[in-house]
Amino acid sequence: MDQVSAAQRPPASKFRRLAITHALMMGGDAAMIVALADSLFFDIDLDAARSRVLLFLVIGFAPFLVVAPLIGPLIDRVAGGRRFVIQVVALSRVVLTLLMAQYLDALALFPLVFASLVLQKTYAVSKSAIVPSTVRYEDELVEANSKLGLIAGITGAAAVVPAAILLQVVGSSATLVYGAMIFACALVAATRLSPDVVASDAVDANETRELHSSNIQLGAIAMTVLRGLVGFTFFHLAFWLRSQDQGTIWFAAVVGVSAIASMVGNAVASMLRARVREETMLTVALLVCAGAGLGVSVLGGPLGAVVLAAVLNLMAALGRLNFESIVQRDAPGANRGRAFAVFETRFQLSWAVGAFVAVALQVSGTIGFLIVGVVAVAASIHVLGRKRAGGTGDRRVSRRRPVRARGRAPRSRSVSERPQDR
Repeated sequence: MDQVSAAQRPPASKFRRLAITHALMMGGDAAMIVALADSLFFDIDLDAARSRVLLFLVIGFAPFLVVAPLIGPLIDRVAGGRRFVIQVVALSRVVLTLLMAQYLDALALFPLVFASLVLQKTYAVSKSAIVPSTVRYEDELVEANSKLGLIAGITGAAAVVPAAILLQVVGSSATLVYGAMIFACALVAATRLSPDVVASDAVDANETRELHSSNIQLGAIAMTVLRGLVGFTFFHLAFWLRSQDQGTIWFAAVVGVSAIASMVGNAVASMLRARVREETMLTVALLVCAGAGLGVSVLGGPLGAVVLAAVLNLMAALGRLNFESIVQRDAPGANRGRAFAVFETRFQLSWAVGAFVAVALQVSGTIGFLIVGVVAVAASIHVLGRKRAGGTGDRRVSRRRPVRARGRAPRSRSVSERPQDR
């Protein structure tokens, strides 16, 4: 029987290479979270924990706030710039995770954890910039991000099982070493990413005008609020649940249902987009979050916390994919990689601000739930008011168009002309 030699095998597609890297990065994150559940990070006195978390949120994300808008555009113009960032992040995660294993019971664990958190957000931005270069046509962009979301949920769940076994049988240090090994595999996978230029040209007037259209700006506002609420809720519950009976188990439930809800959101987003207009879906996401926050503030209790976390992460996942669809629809002349990197930076910083507010405000679970509901209501009113005042039209355009990801005009191609290495 004839066998195809390794040299004759077709190269892995660009998307498949990114998917493998993304799966491994998410697996490493999952292992780290499991390991920290039984560490000083969650055992330290609440007041001391709050002050340290606040300090490191500021120290960790202040440079991100300044560096990302300034360095990001330069990285995008260098061949393989975003690939290099992902490689540096993966290597740094290996080193930091191994250091965590050594300093599990020392205060040095705090800066190591928050450095990892900042690197996690940096990776998310670079991944968003790379995705457009892995697809051939616009209508594949949202589908690609949906698949990456599903991959993240599945691999995260798969990585948790051996991590939990290691935690129970050997200890947290072994679980962190396991996580470092996954990040090392991610580093190897990242070396196979395509060294594309995300944006070879500067932002022109047409791109600026399209990205500042009313639909895109309102969508960005909705997503900024949704991400901020996710960050706020995660840290609010991390502290509040510690004061409850079986708080660690309840917080584990929050993390678990959040991952499942995000995975479900990525799975059903395409079906919903076929039936509901993107702008409507984003508004509905805010309204659902408002109802969940206000409703859970009445219900209260750890069970309410789990429900709220599930709803917020589900709506955030749905909102992200609908927002990406709006951008590709209403900004046909914009560079997708650069645009998504800019918006993702904003959303990650919104998450950090929400986390900071949650830690700074020492409120009960019920008040925290109420804050989520009130903020979502205010955002819904703002978005609906601006939509009525501006009259956002449904500017649907043909989506079967090659993606502009390298600063040159798109050229129509037939199916037979599609590059086979993608």
